Amino acid sequence: MEQLRKNDIREVTIEGYSAEGLGVARVEGRVVFVHGAVRGERCQVRVLKVLKNMAFGRVERVLEPAPARRAPDCPHYPACGGCDFRHISYEEELSAKRQRVEDALRRVGGADVAVEEILGSEAVDGYRNKCQFPVSPEGRAGFYRARSHQVIPAADCRLQSPQAGAVARAVEGYLADLDVPAYDEGTGRGLLRHIYVRTNAAGQALVCLVVNGESLPREAELVRRIRAACPETVGIVLNTNTRDTNVVLGDTYRTLWGEDALEDTLCGLTFRLSIPAFYQVNRAQAERLYGKAAELAGLTGRETVLDLYCGAGTITLCLAKHAQRVIGGEIVPEAIDNARENARRNGVANAEFFCGDAGEIAAHLASEDLRPDVVVVDPPRKGLGEEVIAAVAGMAPERVVYVSCDPATLARDVKRFSALGYAAARAVAVDMFPRTRHVETVVLLSKLNTKQHIEVELNLDELDLTAAESKATYDEIKAYVLEKYGLKVSSLYISQVKRKCGLDMGQNYNLSKKEDAKVPQCPPEKEAAIVEALKHFHMI
Repeated sequence: MEQLRKNDIREVTIEGYSAEGLGVARVEGRVVFVHGAVRGERCQVRVLKVLKNMAFGRVERVLEPAPARRAPDCPHYPACGGCDFRHISYEEELSAKRQRVEDALRRVGGADVAVEEILGSEAVDGYRNKCQFPVSPEGRAGFYRARSHQVIPAADCRLQSPQAGAVARAVEGYLADLDVPAYDEGTGRGLLRHIYVRTNAAGQALVCLVVNGESLPREAELVRRIRAACPETVGIVLNTNTRDTNVVLGDTYRTLWGEDALEDTLCGLTFRLSIPAFYQVNRAQAERLYGKAAELAGLTGRETVLDLYCGAGTITLCLAKHAQRVIGGEIVPEAIDNARENARRNGVANAEFFCGDAGEIAAHLASEDLRPDVVVVDPPRKGLGEEVIAAVAGMAPERVVYVSCDPATLARDVKRFSALGYAAARAVAVDMFPRTRHVETVVLLSKLNTKQHIEVELNLDELDLTAAESKATYDEIKAYVLEKYGLKVSSLYISQVKRKCGLDMGQNYNLSKKEDAKVPQCPPEKEAAIVEALKHFHMI
């Protein structure tokens, strides 16, 4: 059999889809991932890259089209990296996403659980209530080409709101007419980096301009143009980000005109959202997602619920009406401010919020003997840290409701929870992001009623509320390790290393008294970095 080579043309049958939305075929026993393919069709594929165990290609000619194939309805597809499924029917997209979640849970997570259903979106275009347009060095708003930082001009993106497109075109005109330089990643020069637009159910818009500096030329003229192009604008904010980073937002904000936050309604509640606050981008589907999360939580009105990664408090406050007490935790200070304000404006008296790292919040509450009946987690795409999973399991809730935007990290974490006595009992997919490969999932993890499961008990020290040593606080040690070694370390790991070095742990630090207790141990590379930090602060 002839060896597979780059630029070969091969006839294949597409068997399914990869996690990235590519078609999957096999040639000479090697898996080939095919751009622009549809399950069930026969086509000629041009080989683009050949690796040891796999290859990549693109459809050169469709020989027998699948019934689900559609002509792409966007001129920017597939050059723009925003969409993955504009060449197939929406029904086929939902089927592919449901299968992706189920495969991940079973193959990676080892969970014998079926995805009960996938809740499709009524709107497949114009559903996004937040848009972040990167701006090219030529001053064009758009989105990055897949696997690159080349901006494809797409101010008329079909997924975004009309308000976002109107604002983007107004800003493009401002840049061109006033000769204002856009940011160039290659040189680090130029001003405007991103155009951020958040909209609400009423059609109002909050605009944020991310700038490589502290100001823009003729800001009053820019405000006038934006307001004229998008009369629904309620506020325009300037964000300063001068770092060489892929992170969109910097830490400093200045209001150029109007409000610095936007109000929206969700699940019958009113939420005030600042620029950095997390909020689901598809409002209609978020209501269905939160409704399903509440259903899986099985609340009766008597429970204590802990919601980690709570953002502006959306899930927390939606669950508050069904629980006796709800506690939200989030690392973004502005989001916690929003959450507390949202609780007040909605008259929710049984909710409280903490600002901090999810793992440390969970561990601190566990050290205070908080035993929630239900823990809800809605982490970013990278999923949960092992210390967070250990801390959650250490509180021994009856149920954990895991909301995820990435099936792979969800499955990994489901397997980790399983090792600590929590089994996946139910799973439902929600299509929050139509026409893209992304999919939201909510999984119920139930505590095994068996003596064979491992119990986890974490009793930490003050967790930065007070310093165990006068020479350096936990925050200072973490900052030093992150800056010098690029490693993030938890208070648990610092406590373990300090104990090995014979340092005082503080009066609240105790080891577990249970024989079968399991506590995550500090990895060697992080232990070495913490030791160097202790030496730096003259603590050892």
